[in-house]
Amino acid sequence: MVTPYDHKTRGIHRLCFTNRPVKRLLTLALALAPFAMQTQAQSIEGTSYYLPKNGMRFTVKVEKTQYRPGRLCQYAERYFKKRVAQQPSTSYRIIGIEIDPIAVPDTSKHFTLTVDKKHSIGNVATTNDGRLLAINAKAEETDTPKRVFVPAKRPEPLNPNDYMTEDILNSGSMAKMAELTAKEIYDIRDSRNQLSRGEADNLPKDGAQLKLMYDNMNRQEEALTQLFYGTENKDTTWTSLNFIPTKEGSNILFRFSKHFGLVDDDDLSGEPYYINIKDLHSVAIPQSTDADKKKEDKNDIGLRVSKPSNIRVTLTDGKNIIKTYEMSAAQFGNVESISGEMFGKKQSCQLLLDPLTGSVKAIKVLTTE
Repeated sequence: MVTPYDHKTRGIHRLCFTNRPVKRLLTLALALAPFAMQTQAQSIEGTSYYLPKNGMRFTVKVEKTQYRPGRLCQYAERYFKKRVAQQPSTSYRIIGIEIDPIAVPDTSKHFTLTVDKKHSIGNVATTNDGRLLAINAKAEETDTPKRVFVPAKRPEPLNPNDYMTEDILNSGSMAKMAELTAKEIYDIRDSRNQLSRGEADNLPKDGAQLKLMYDNMNRQEEALTQLFYGTENKDTTWTSLNFIPTKEGSNILFRFSKHFGLVDDDDLSGEPYYINIKDLHSVAIPQSTDADKKKEDKNDIGLRVSKPSNIRVTLTDGKNIIKTYEMSAAQFGNVESISGEMFGKKQSCQLLLDPLTGSVKAIKVLTTE
C-alpha cells in the first residue's frame, strides 16, 4: 500500500512516497513525458487551412441635402408666386447601391493537409486569413476592390451682396429690399430675352462674347434669387455593408431615414431594406457508397475543395425590388475530397482554386521523375 505524506522544505510543498518501487516508476514516467509529447506533435504534420464562405459587400450611395432659407424667403410667394420653406432642413436620399462578392474563412470547414514523404507536395498557398489558394503553384489573393467616392470640386458660393445695386444695399427695410431685388431680377431676365432675340442695344461681336454675357447674367440672377429661394448644399457619402448569408430567407440589411440617412437596424425612425436569399440548387447532393468511403479513407490527405451553389440575392424596400444579383456561394454547395493519388511520387499535379469560392479552377499534371 502506498502511503503519501506531506513534507515542507523552504516553502516548497512536496508529495513523497514510502514505497520505493512506485517512486522509481513515477520518476521514469516524468523523464519520458517530454519525448512522448514530442512524438505526438511530430505525428501531426501538414498545413491547416479553411474553405471559404461567400457574401456580398453593399456600397450604399447616399446624397445629403442641406437647405438654408434666404433672407427674403417670406417674400418669394409675393414676387415669384413660389412657396419656399422658411426653416432650414436636412434630407437624405439613396442615389445608388452597388454589390460586390466577398469571401471569408468558414470556421466550420477547417482542415489539415497532410504533407509527408509519400506525396509530392512542395508548396501550399493560402490567403492571409487562411483560405486555401493553390498546391504546387503560386497564387495571389484576389481582394474585393473597395469602392471609394471621389468628390468633385465644389464651385465657389455666390455672395448676393456682390450683385446688389446701390439702391438695394441702402434700402431701409426688408420689404423694400425685397421689392428692389425682385425688380432687378426681372430686369436681368428682360435683358437676356432681348439679347437672345437680337434686340439688345449692345449686341456681342462673336459667339464667345455672347456666351460671356449670358454667363454673367445667369450668375447675377442666381445670386439674387438665392435671397428668395435659399440655397441647397449637396454631399455624397458611400457606406459599405457586408452580409454573409447562412440560409435561405429574408433579413433586414439596413434601415434608411430621409431625415437621418442610414440608421441602425433597431432604429425604427428608418424604413427597413430587406435582403432575400434564394438557393438555386445548382449543385446536386452526391450519393456516396461504402466502397467510395473505403477508397477515400485510404487515400485521404485532408484535401477538400468547395463545389458552390448559385444563389439569388434580392434587395427590396418592402414594396419595390431595388436590385437583383446572382452569385456562387460555397456554404450553399458541397465539400468534395480530392484523393492523395493525384500527388504521388512519380506523377503529381498543380492545383489552383478560385480565391472566392474555393472551387477547382485549374489542374495541371506534373511529372516528378
